[in-house]
Amino acid sequence: MPSNKNVLAFVMAGGEGSRLHPLTADRCKPAVPFNGKHRVVDFVLSNLINSDIFSIYLLVQYKSQSLIEHVRTAWTLPRFGPDHFVTVVPPQMRNGPEWFQGTADSVYQNIHLIENFRPDIVAVFGADHIYRMDVRQMIDFHKASRADVSVATLPVELADCHQFGVVEIDADHRITDFKEKPKTTQPMPGSTTHALASMGNYIFNADVLLAALKRAHATGESDFGKHILPKMVQSHRLVAYDFNTNIIPGTAPYEEHGYWRDVGTIDAYFDAHFDTLGATPRFRMTNREWPIYASPDPSESAQIENGAINRSVVGSGCIVDGAVLDHAMLRRAVTVHRDAKLEHCIVMERSVIGPGAHVRRAIIDQDNQIPAGERIGIDLEADRKRFHVTDSGIVVVPAGHFSTVNQLQQHRLTADPVPGATTESAPQPVATPIAAQAVAGASA
Repeated sequence: MPSNKNVLAFVMAGGEGSRLHPLTADRCKPAVPFNGKHRVVDFVLSNLINSDIFSIYLLVQYKSQSLIEHVRTAWTLPRFGPDHFVTVVPPQMRNGPEWFQGTADSVYQNIHLIENFRPDIVAVFGADHIYRMDVRQMIDFHKASRADVSVATLPVELADCHQFGVVEIDADHRITDFKEKPKTTQPMPGSTTHALASMGNYIFNADVLLAALKRAHATGESDFGKHILPKMVQSHRLVAYDFNTNIIPGTAPYEEHGYWRDVGTIDAYFDAHFDTLGATPRFRMTNREWPIYASPDPSESAQIENGAINRSVVGSGCIVDGAVLDHAMLRRAVTVHRDAKLEHCIVMERSVIGPGAHVRRAIIDQDNQIPAGERIGIDLEADRKRFHVTDSGIVVVPAGHFSTVNQLQQHRLTADPVPGATTESAPQPVATPIAAQAVAGASA
């Protein structure tokens, strides 16, 4: 397919991600790590790049520094060719001292970028989802349908419709109604259990988008799903693109057709990781014909000494010494010491799992040094007193939590000892020369 030279893309990456807390305590939702070496934002950017859409503005807002640094290192221009750009755009406040008030307002505040670029088509995509998509196929459908706006859609269970924008369509895929997160809705044609939901990915004719943004701003409306699209149903031709018709080269026959996950909650984020594990995963991270790009990795190869590993990912720079990994996801430069056991866990960069520690159904954020013999996910009532625990029992240990705890313990035990008393050393993180080398070689 030819390059989409007249397509400009806006990626909505300003979400606060409150439902992913504490993983979003110091980073925005699109910057949250995923799998062995990616971040959530890498999926939408890879889909656009693989679809020959090379003019991309990434609209950021909350806690965006780690996302900005990731884009700077992973999405540099020479990597893809001249005259291509992935540019991060924070709130410009061109119309007053306000941050982005909604998805449409974030584009309106940068309306000059559209006017200067003068595209025929503007793609407005979300940054919070795990999926592969050939956007060219959606654009071809948009043009063939003579649409003003196309909305990517997929079936979702009626019980989940309150989380999505829901569309109703006629026999020609024209949208006849658009409701944002309705409490109840009618099933889609041909089904009694599912409705047709918006994926938050839109294709606009540029002139239509510009006019709609100006009208919305004049009336104080700020969101595509809540305001602009529902009103445009009556005045413009909106069509629903069926995501299940999208064909991705290199997809294995065992993969789930039309795989798409919104990872906006801890449970959804946790479950999506384990969809990528095993010899026949629901979603295979490796696809040479449609790669999901990640930041360059300077770490050394992983080292495994004895132990037992079942359906796990061991990232570069990791060291596993006589431990048991069962459905474990280790990102870069993680050290797991002898007799430790990880079951259904995600462990992020530069963390150390001490000897004999047992961690089950947990997310260990980066820079933690889990003490020897520690138990996490074994006694949920005890865990709730010190960590965030979801209703389904997933424990989340915030970044650096155990490093801070160890430092405080050490300070209390060594500062101002009572005369005649015996001062015991606080439990220290286990460190080995080889672990130190792996940490030194890991990227942030």
